[in-house]
Amino acid sequence: MVHLLLAVIYLAFISLGLPDSLLGSAWPSMYGPMGVPVSFAGILSMLIAAGTIVSSLLSDRLTRRFGAGRVTAVSVLMTAAALLGFSCSGSYAALCVWALPYGLGAGSVDAALNNYVALHYASRHMSWLHCMWGVGASLGPYIMGAALTGGHGWQAGYRAVGLIQTALAAVLLLSLPLWRQKRAAQGDAADAPAGDAPNAAGGAAKVLTLREAVRIPGAPEVMAAFFCYCALEQTAGLWAGSYLVLHTGLGADEAASLAGLFYAGITVGRALGGFATLRFSDTQMIRLGQALVLAGVVCLLAAPGRAGAAAGLALVGLGCAPIYPAVIHSTPARFGAQRSQAMIGLQMASAYVGTCVMPAAFGVLANHISAALLPAYLLAVLAVMALLHERLVRKTGKC
Repeated sequence: MVHLLLAVIYLAFISLGLPDSLLGSAWPSMYGPMGVPVSFAGILSMLIAAGTIVSSLLSDRLTRRFGAGRVTAVSVLMTAAALLGFSCSGSYAALCVWALPYGLGAGSVDAALNNYVALHYASRHMSWLHCMWGVGASLGPYIMGAALTGGHGWQAGYRAVGLIQTALAAVLLLSLPLWRQKRAAQGDAADAPAGDAPNAAGGAAKVLTLREAVRIPGAPEVMAAFFCYCALEQTAGLWAGSYLVLHTGLGADEAASLAGLFYAGITVGRALGGFATLRFSDTQMIRLGQALVLAGVVCLLAAPGRAGAAAGLALVGLGCAPIYPAVIHSTPARFGAQRSQAMIGLQMASAYVGTCVMPAAFGVLANHISAALLPAYLLAVLAVMALLHERLVRKTGKC
């Protein structure tokens, strides 16, 4: 039963990744026919991120009331509906409407699943589960690339992923008894749909207010560092395709597939990272990831052609791989198990603020100056993230 539930959680992480890379790979084919500037991808990204911020901040209350299993299943179903809505949209305004449930579906499930895994599984499982996110995120551009190459249009790509998400949501709904069985077997309330049930560490679990959570030592640093990480990841994922088209002169279909190397790097890196966590701490994994991102950005700057761009995007993806799971997994150790759901929700919200603001800011730069600024932009965000992480380590200790 435990292994079957773990397999279900793996599927849930795949479902998280599938939609994340679609907009970046499809946008070069979308903005022209819709009659909007290239920078308008940033507005859609902001709307999606706004929904995730709201649902992330509510994740502590939602998970305590309904349980991680129910929150996950319903959120994936909401995302599936939004993707199918995208596939039927013929105008930019319609995309903006569907972007809201698109984001709302992602935030709660992201925070709920990450906290559940951080509390109940070893660091290697966190890395491998986020590898499954990379599997989904890597498949997205290839599905979209196949739809574009086959002449079916970007709508077909969104429709295919929406149907896959619908099937995954059905599996998650059928798996709800497994979550209850695990709770009964362990005698905890990890998935208890109750307001103030004890958490996995024992004792009464208190829902922290936003002000209380922000005042925890180290909270501002981890929030700002996560802001930077997701700003870097999302900017690279959203604008890699446009960077390849506008800066290297590739066609939209080839760029959509080549941009998938970034997510492939994340996937491979997290698969390998699961083994690396057996030797290295969470803090060491984060530092290793930052070094690899730096190598990828240097590659993009030094070799701006097709081969250099491909190698650079793959390296940036490899570097991103260990950072997210290591930061999340270290949360209970840094802040305590009773605070972990609130802190992870806060981290998710901060991350999505970065997702909301920073890719859109780069869109303005790309529209008014040049998409060739992408490597320099990523380098600046990386530098700030590294400084903030070191401050976090000094305040809370190594994990």
